[in-house]
Amino acid sequence: MSIFLDRDTKIIVQGITGKMARFHAREMIEYGSNVVGGVVPGKGGEMVEGVPVFNTVKEAVAETGAEATLVFVPPPAAADGIMEAADAGIRYCVCITDGIPAQDMIRVKRYMYRYPKERRMVLTGPNCAGTISPGKALLGIMPGHIYLQGNVGIIGRSGTLGYEAAAQLKERGIGVSTSVGIGGDPINGSSFKDILQHFEDDDETHLICMIGEIGGPQEAEAAEYIRDHVSKPVVAYVAGLTAPKGRTMGHAGAIISAFGESASEKVEILSAAGVTVAENPAVIGETIARIMQ
Repeated sequence: MSIFLDRDTKIIVQGITGKMARFHAREMIEYGSNVVGGVVPGKGGEMVEGVPVFNTVKEAVAETGAEATLVFVPPPAAADGIMEAADAGIRYCVCITDGIPAQDMIRVKRYMYRYPKERRMVLTGPNCAGTISPGKALLGIMPGHIYLQGNVGIIGRSGTLGYEAAAQLKERGIGVSTSVGIGGDPINGSSFKDILQHFEDDDETHLICMIGEIGGPQEAEAAEYIRDHVSKPVVAYVAGLTAPKGRTMGHAGAIISAFGESASEKVEILSAAGVTVAENPAVIGETIARIMQ
């Protein structure tokens, strides 16, 4: 099995008529993802990349049985798009959109918690690269060819470092069960801890790779969870060892404002929890290969 996605997962793309959304929808279809439709208000009845476009997510779910969605909606309307997906019964939502106001994401998270846990949509992102279960399905903007199917689960705040880890693993003949981008914004749909729970329960995942960065408490919370609840080996890399306090680094969430938010403090916390920490991004694959021997 894999987490969130498999060959049969029915996927829709919100905003599919946009240039980039259309391009990535085509890439997903060519990869083998089961894309069954798109959603753009006012464009219902059109066809894009061989799939029908619907006016609402609810209509798309009713007509296609869609279970997952890719949100490629511009920032001012993206929060409404995510909430619409949650309301329509979508089980898994990946939001690619960068630049959603933090206040909008607070509203999204409050809205999602109106639903009971068994009915609550899982959201990853915003500002993420997406999710891929190699050889099965791609839901996002990842370059599918760099991922080999295997037994390493990847969770990353940085999309490009996630690509780097996957490429290094492929060079060594090591594959990935699922790679999940959680996004680099201060307020995101799922944390490291949330995804760790899924990987711990996944029989196909034998080792977990975490790619963190400065800013926020997520890595420290993940370390506590790993120490108490994760039986599988975990390898981590934390970007930003040289970043000065108070400086934003790449992502909106990558800013050090309190103890435990610098890269060196996160490395210390993770190491104390039994996590093997790679010294730099160039040795992520080598570190994982050594542990998997």
